[in-house]
Amino acid sequence: MTDPLLDLTGRVCLVTGGSRGLGREMVHAFAARGADVVIASRKLDACEAVAAEVRERHGRTAVPIAANVSAWEQCDALVDAAYERMGRVDVLVNNAGLSPLYPSLTEVGEALFDKVVALNLKGPFRLTALVGERMAAGDGGSIINVSSIGSIRPDPSFLPYAAAKAGLNALTEGFAHAYGPTVRVNTIMAGMFATDIAKAWDRDAVDEQARRSFALGRVGEPPEIVGAALYLASDASSYTTGATIRVDGGTR
Repeated sequence: MTDPLLDLTGRVCLVTGGSRGLGREMVHAFAARGADVVIASRKLDACEAVAAEVRERHGRTAVPIAANVSAWEQCDALVDAAYERMGRVDVLVNNAGLSPLYPSLTEVGEALFDKVVALNLKGPFRLTALVGERMAAGDGGSIINVSSIGSIRPDPSFLPYAAAKAGLNALTEGFAHAYGPTVRVNTIMAGMFATDIAKAWDRDAVDEQARRSFALGRVGEPPEIVGAALYLASDASSYTTGATIRVDGGTR
């Protein structure tokens, strides 16, 4: 049985980057607690595959929508489509992100820099403004920004990403005041998780770093994001807004 505080029955959750990794875990977690879901990512076939999983496993409505949320007009179209199909959005998760590699800081081109900022900062700003305004005019809701421990532990190897995520942290507090008291806006500050990106890791090196630098001595597994996501999406966090919750294994 679902704890009443974590019950999402009757709610609609929109998750960007919802077709894989941490986003997919959150989609399934919300649906398992009774929510209907909107799954957004750039590739429609990937969204459709997760939507089919949700219907089969949880018996919930699942709507796949292709959207590149780094583009302003596609953010607008995504929100319009979600409300047209579902009638409401009660939980928005700004999860889509990107941190491309580059050979050196001087070789970070303008196009790469703009791409990173657009997906990690511009898109969440636009989506939060659009959805937050509708939530505030209606029954309220919860907005969850997925940031990164890199936002407070910036490394030269992902500096544009870290800067964008630091901006996302600032948006959280600002939007919490803009749309409170009925809309709560919070951040999950994620550490290293063994999602699809782990395929490109030197796993021995990463595990050694984790043993030395993380209090828990290991990287996270994708299902370990679920507890924080459910807390922030549900009534369990009714007095939590403008907050940042670190889910990073104790990174230092």
